[in-house]
Amino acid sequence: MKIGNHTFSEIMRHKRVQLAAGILVFLILLLTGMLHPRAGFILALIVCAFLMGACAYLDRKLSRMMMPDTVVQDYPTIRYQLMRELPYPYILIDENGRILWENRAFVRMIYTENARVHNIRFLFPELKNAEIVKLKDAQQHLQYKDRYYAADFREIRPSSGMTAGEDDFILAVIFSDESELQQINQKVNQQKLVIGNIYLDNYDELDGVIDDARLNLVIAHIDRKVTRYFSSYGGIVKKIERDKYFLALPQKNVEEMEHDHFSILDEIRDVKVANDQHITLSIGLGMDSEFSYEKSYENSRAAVEMALGRGGDQVAIKNGEDYTYFGGSAHSVTHTTKVKARVKAHALEELLMNTDTVLIMGHALPDLDAIGAAVGVYRIAVSKGKRAHIILNEVSSSIRPLVEHLKPVNSTGQMFIRGEEAVNLLSQNTLLIIVDTNRGSYTEAPELLQKTPGGLVVIDHHRKSSDSINGAVLDYVEPYASSACELVAELLQYISGKIVLKSEEADAMYAGIVMDTNSFINRTGVRTFEAAAYLRRCGSDTARVRKLFKENMDEYKARAEAVKRAEIYLDKFALSTCPSEGLESPTIAGAQAANELLDIRGVEASIVLTAYNGKIYLSARSIDSVNVQVIMERLGGGGHGTMAGAQMAGCTIQEAMDYVKITLSDMMKEGVI
Repeated sequence: MKIGNHTFSEIMRHKRVQLAAGILVFLILLLTGMLHPRAGFILALIVCAFLMGACAYLDRKLSRMMMPDTVVQDYPTIRYQLMRELPYPYILIDENGRILWENRAFVRMIYTENARVHNIRFLFPELKNAEIVKLKDAQQHLQYKDRYYAADFREIRPSSGMTAGEDDFILAVIFSDESELQQINQKVNQQKLVIGNIYLDNYDELDGVIDDARLNLVIAHIDRKVTRYFSSYGGIVKKIERDKYFLALPQKNVEEMEHDHFSILDEIRDVKVANDQHITLSIGLGMDSEFSYEKSYENSRAAVEMALGRGGDQVAIKNGEDYTYFGGSAHSVTHTTKVKARVKAHALEELLMNTDTVLIMGHALPDLDAIGAAVGVYRIAVSKGKRAHIILNEVSSSIRPLVEHLKPVNSTGQMFIRGEEAVNLLSQNTLLIIVDTNRGSYTEAPELLQKTPGGLVVIDHHRKSSDSINGAVLDYVEPYASSACELVAELLQYISGKIVLKSEEADAMYAGIVMDTNSFINRTGVRTFEAAAYLRRCGSDTARVRKLFKENMDEYKARAEAVKRAEIYLDKFALSTCPSEGLESPTIAGAQAANELLDIRGVEASIVLTAYNGKIYLSARSIDSVNVQVIMERLGGGGHGTMAGAQMAGCTIQEAMDYVKITLSDMMKEGVI
């Protein structure tokens, strides 16, 4: 009888040798113990240790004897083949994500005939910016094409047969397909109930402009369109007020509407009313991963407020803490009523009553609008007997003429202070007022937002975004306004008691309106001219204001060079770069160049890139047909439909330009612009 490549008798002979050796050792130990007990005990310990090792060796030899010769000879090869044929995808990677080895299952999972990728970062977008070293002993959920995988990362030490050094870092990554589980989760998520709130943006503006009979017909027409659209996607629409609707529908149908880009926005915008006015919708949809209907409703309320804060005519979807936006192509509707301005002015007065110190700041690298609005708020605070300061860290060339112009008002030198000085003034009765921005990270001193215990006020005319300041005790963000100076000018008129603006202060606010409207060309409405008229009555002089816009020759040449470099992209976008060498405020020159490019025939929007302080600053401008705000939002920025900007870091100006072109092409294909 044979076992492996050896006979039974050969195997038994090995067993008898082990038995005989054991008996012999036992007799020696017994004799030694009788002659010298202590020496026998020590010898016994040594012999036991030896026997344990010898038995283990003989057992391994016996097991090898029981294997076929081919298995014994090819044991490393067999182990390699087993790993290579393992049904689970398995790879080894280094600290940079480079694939050192893979088995056949991984090859079948990933590789195609025409592509072979050697780095795990390029296979899975989730790992593109991940630090491979930190993935040790962790599990990641990854997607490749239409399949989902759970990847377990385990650190291993290279064996002596591998070429890697002892200190080399190697991770073993084992993949398990969880596509079916993901499909089940997706089906469950698709059945979640999504709560929505729908508002008619400018219903109050139409009420009174047209007669009741005409208005009722328009609203009935809109009701039918809204009900028919959402019913076609399985939704239930209930009208709760004349200008508000409640909506409920499955989440899977929301995804279908996203592919449709919520065409209901265009349908409602096409409904014409008297005087060529249009009515628009703001839609807020709320989702919650924990199936909480209450939380979904809260998210829908927050979403519709965000849509309104961004100017209306759009859909905002809030899923947890994340926002997604659709639409927003129409320009914000100007409100003729000033009721809101009066309410906000009285609320600001009440806050000032319980305040000792007022700190005012705009965005970093402030422009004339930020400084002008800050000066207007400064005058309100001082008129109420409060100590007030404007935070200004750096006086750039674009605002230096205005700061010099304000010297008569700033005779004590206390109007402008730096951010580090402001920290020492914080107390329980300090009020912080932000103007011309609603993003905390964009302010002159972002650290003050967390350190100010007395309260926070935001006055801005830019559209809100996902990272807008939260928790303000007073929030006056109106995207319809031409500038922050326009909003502050309206607040000044409703503060109780006559506030007398000094002529220098009126000049500063008037200059802010002139700059943001490009001399009353862009984003001007009835209230813009009313605010300008109020400032003129307060002593503003157009000749003095014009002097504030004078620039030096280097800035003028840089702007001309930016216009010279411009190229027309996709037949309607003027793209260019602005030189920054030798300029104190190159971003201002870039913004001015973007304005001038709009004067070229056929150009509907312009984007100028400027490299400054290690970042790339983008200035985008348009007249009316292109909403540059949605373009800049895609690039991480924001602003208005006709004036927006963004910042990019970690890239060259050419790389930034290439990315802008790719973004424009993608958005054109998607139909967003």
